[in-house]
Amino acid sequence: MYTNILTAQNNGITRITINRPSKLNALNKETIQELHAAFRVADLDAETKVIIVTGSGEKAFVAGADISEFADFSVAEGGNLAQKGQELLFDFVANLSTPVIAAVNGFALGGGLELAMAAHFRVASDNAKMGLPEVSLGVIPGYGGTQRLPQLVGKGRAMEMIMTAGMIDANQAQQYGLVNHVTTQEELLPLAEKLAGKIMRNSSVAIAAAIKSVNSAYEDGINGFKVEIEQFGNCFGTEDFKEGTTAFLEKRKAEFPGK
Repeated sequence: MYTNILTAQNNGITRITINRPSKLNALNKETIQELHAAFRVADLDAETKVIIVTGSGEKAFVAGADISEFADFSVAEGGNLAQKGQELLFDFVANLSTPVIAAVNGFALGGGLELAMAAHFRVASDNAKMGLPEVSLGVIPGYGGTQRLPQLVGKGRAMEMIMTAGMIDANQAQQYGLVNHVTTQEELLPLAEKLAGKIMRNSSVAIAAAIKSVNSAYEDGINGFKVEIEQFGNCFGTEDFKEGTTAFLEKRKAEFPGK
């Protein structure tokens, strides 16, 4: 079905694997299109409660964008590349109502780090290396990197990472708050699945509302507190709320219908 990615659905988790190992899973136009389609399918699938995105092999999550595709672009084409990419993949993933965990296995550079940052949170293998090297090519991050990195690590650290085009290792990424957990390569996907399992015990409707509320804090001209109030209120009209509160009062485990 796909040329550059693999998808597998099991026990409520859809795993999307970028599979271009000979190119260190670099993002080209076709891969971005396929990822958009795969995330969309998973988000619309009632069986999928959590999405895990990772790279194939042990070297790279995504080692960047495919530079050969845009080396001769004009100003207009460059702007269009960034706009299309953000709409199709990076903003699309960030705003999905299904939680997305990035399991960063190795290099996450440029567009690769931008994809990991678009996910709702990140876990990394201890051999992971992360960075935004774009200025060493005479360009800047164009898939949301200049916006999401400061949100996650603070302005000063983001400025240093972007300006030096340097890489940080997994432990430094954890210290910065860029990744939540660091583990061995072997334990990376099991850890992501364990976290997914914890997420799946809760109300998917409430989680979607929480994602929307948290994201709203970073949108221009939007009052995040108002969005939270609205989303909080909406929860009271859901079957999940009735089940969650009833189960609590009856001292039993909630069985959320996801409605």
